[in-house]
Amino acid sequence: MKLQHLPIGARFEYEGMVHVKTGPLTAAAENGGQRIIPRHAVLRPLDLPATEGKGKLEAPVVRKAFNTFFETCERLVGEGGRAELAQARQRFLKAID
Repeated sequence: MKLQHLPIGARFEYEGMVHVKTGPLTAAAENGGQRIIPRHAVLRPLDLPATEGKGKLEAPVVRKAFNTFFETCERLVGEGGRAELAQARQRFLKAID
């Protein structure tokens, strides 16, 4: 894995040492000190959340969650913005079909 794929604060191993990502190209070693990590460096991530077994999202589940979100947005948007919001909803639903 490359450094740019890790979020700030992520722990990883590089050259036998454990580091924490502190910026786009920087990391702090657990034993102290900052260093620049080259973009080409291959890292071994530590403590990443497990994503195996989740698979793809199912369209009906996404549609239901989006409709709940949309209903909230509809209540919050004034009359002047509802037509544009409805168009955005249609574009979203078309994109996931």
